[in-house]
Amino acid sequence: MGAIEDIYADLEADVSEEEFREAVEAKVEQMGGLADEETAAMLIAHDLDGGEVDTIADIEAGLEEVKFLGKIVSVGELKTFERDGDDEDGHVLNLELADESGTIRAALWDDDAVAAEEELERGQVMRIKGRPKDGYNGVEVNADRVEPDEEADIDIDLDGESTIDSLTLGQSDVNLRGVVLDSDSIRTFDRDDGTEGRVSNLALGDETGRVRVTLWDDKADLADELDAGQSIEIIDGYVRERDGSLELHVGERSEIDELDEAVEFVPDATDIGSLELDETADIAGVVRSADPKRTFDRDDGSEGQVRNIRVQDQTGDIRVALWGDKADIDLGPGDEVFCADVEIQEGWQDDLEASAGWQSTVTVVDGAEPDRGGDSAGLDQFADGSSPASSDSDSDGGSSSSDSDGGATEVEEETVTGTVVQPGDPVILDTGEETVHVETDADVHLGQEVTVRGHTDEDRFIADDVF
Repeated sequence: MGAIEDIYADLEADVSEEEFREAVEAKVEQMGGLADEETAAMLIAHDLDGGEVDTIADIEAGLEEVKFLGKIVSVGELKTFERDGDDEDGHVLNLELADESGTIRAALWDDDAVAAEEELERGQVMRIKGRPKDGYNGVEVNADRVEPDEEADIDIDLDGESTIDSLTLGQSDVNLRGVVLDSDSIRTFDRDDGTEGRVSNLALGDETGRVRVTLWDDKADLADELDAGQSIEIIDGYVRERDGSLELHVGERSEIDELDEAVEFVPDATDIGSLELDETADIAGVVRSADPKRTFDRDDGSEGQVRNIRVQDQTGDIRVALWGDKADIDLGPGDEVFCADVEIQEGWQDDLEASAGWQSTVTVVDGAEPDRGGDSAGLDQFADGSSPASSDSDSDGGSSSSDSDGGATEVEEETVTGTVVQPGDPVILDTGEETVHVETDADVHLGQEVTVRGHTDEDRFIADDVF
């Protein structure tokens, strides 16, 4: 074959050889002798072959046309529909394709869809040409041409389990192992067809990160059945996007199995001392104090609830407001807690405080209940079992003081939590039931909530620690 025939043979464009030769002759004439037929053929081929992208991640809805390689992850069901004003039915079939950069859905139509159902199978590498658009699950491609490419290789494992950091928009058939961090209550809603739907959410973590899991209809009950700290495996989940973040959805085809072995989760938290106003952040630390739960009436007449705790890490401390169901979480002073997606707001006397609402995750990592975490989770900064502002004590948890003869007398150690109503000497705390005079040289301010640890000496509380 000649040069023009060779170039045409490698051409991906849907154009006849006669049309290609006519375009080459027109290009030679246009360039006035500056290009021979071979050069003109290469220029025409380049123009016709435009739209080639390196990876699936490079496909954008604004592109007029794209050509890409992808490995078939799944072949959907062939669907038949009636066209307006046309006696002949239409057909559509969706392929999910993937490469090392991500996944994408391609829609095949009519004869191509019918042929694909019979000829295509999971694991094949396909060369796709089509028009990208914004779809329900992100960018999709309406395919004009789909051809197997037996020579190309895409190095992805379709049978392996996913990790949270590897999830991509539009991905389906997802198998994922993780540890339950938090769960929400079940909510109901009305569908367009008049039926009632049910939905709930879990927060799931593994060694690579965390993700919000949405449970639909019959699967929604699992939010009440699974405890924080329980390791599970999700089978046949699918990935969607909400408010700019990926979510893993569990629907009718999906399953959730409890695991005997623990899945590791290590929180990646922001230092409390570096938090800034109006940001959304993840924090982790030790609960230094916990207020009783309070209820209040909303403007719509419903009743709400909130509970304040103070969380401290090695860089500082912050008040965290737990709203709604999160106010019922069983935690107290000394528990290690991970609070994800909390909103940093302006609090009392210009101090920052964190708000943990419905979108937040609150997990007791080493809390009051033995099965919350254990080997499955832990906070890096407290890996040695210590906590900020800890003090030395004997093995019985008491402190010692010297009597008048110089001997050591064991005294009972106490902990008191209250609001500073008078700083200075003495510090006076209001616990809600009584006022306590505290002898301490700690720097506290009016309105601050503190916990003091020490012992009572006549009418004063001698504080060994203030936090």
